[in-house]
Amino acid sequence: MKALSEPLARVQLGRGGSLVGCQGLGCMGMSEFYGQTDEREALATLDRALELGVSLLDTADMYGVGANERFLGGFVRAHRDKVFIGTKFGYARTPERPDDWSLDNRPEHIRRAVEGSLQRLGIETIDLYYMHRRDPAIPLEDSIGAMAALVAAGKVRALGLSEVSAQELRAAHAIHPIAALQSEWSLFSRGIEREVVPTAAELGVAVVPYAPLGRGLLTQSGFTAQLGVGDARLNFPRFGAENAEANAPLVAHIEELALARGVTAAQIALAWLHAQGRRLGVTLVPIPGTRRRQRLDENVAAASIALSDAEMSELDAIASQVRGAGI
Repeated sequence: MKALSEPLARVQLGRGGSLVGCQGLGCMGMSEFYGQTDEREALATLDRALELGVSLLDTADMYGVGANERFLGGFVRAHRDKVFIGTKFGYARTPERPDDWSLDNRPEHIRRAVEGSLQRLGIETIDLYYMHRRDPAIPLEDSIGAMAALVAAGKVRALGLSEVSAQELRAAHAIHPIAALQSEWSLFSRGIEREVVPTAAELGVAVVPYAPLGRGLLTQSGFTAQLGVGDARLNFPRFGAENAEANAPLVAHIEELALARGVTAAQIALAWLHAQGRRLGVTLVPIPGTRRRQRLDENVAAASIALSDAEMSELDAIASQVRGAGI
């Protein structure tokens, strides 16, 4: 495994926006979806993240139905000058209705949601506030207008969107500057490269790739077999038995490339993503999620790995064979 050899570079979120470490930390799994969490180790991982220059911490009001924001709140308050906290609204899940995954982008919901997030985090201003998913039934003028009002009121510093089309991003940006777009992007999920990434690059919007390790699939061959009962990833076709069997040799090929470089498959996958961002001219802040310090160290070190043109071409060829990509 390659160790971190230089400070994590900082990049700007949006034109004239805040500077953050070029790699962030997805915190969702600390509270839900991926099995039990050792909270002591998770907190130690947060401490280590700041030591390494990771400043963008990513959460949402629906992760753990508010539990993730509460878990992060004490840490954020204790390190407010170092932490750049991003959270999201959009899903209707509540402690009373945890199975309600319907979308709500109405202005009145946005106003309620931000107050809930501020209370759970215990802060006065959210650094980056995302629309988690867009409800097409609500005009962007209404939802983005409500979000812009939060900026004017000092409750939010910058606005973000998640999983929108290039057209939606452009329309929203015309209403109020969008600092960041969060979408799934990895070696095994490249759909946003066709239209969304070029639009973000043109508008100066930073892209924040979630699941940059393919939801763990890119970390090691045989990963799917290690998933326990109840793991949310088993609901995705990419992890289904037939697709998993087809994808396993591709991950093994990545492991061979990694072995030749003296790094891990996960580091190769993250290094590819950083290189791809540079190749496409867009500011990039991947947010691989982890609950362990060792994995965090590995992920952060990947930002300083330089891949050759030949390695990039070989990885592109591997990616073209993925089954269940983008799902």
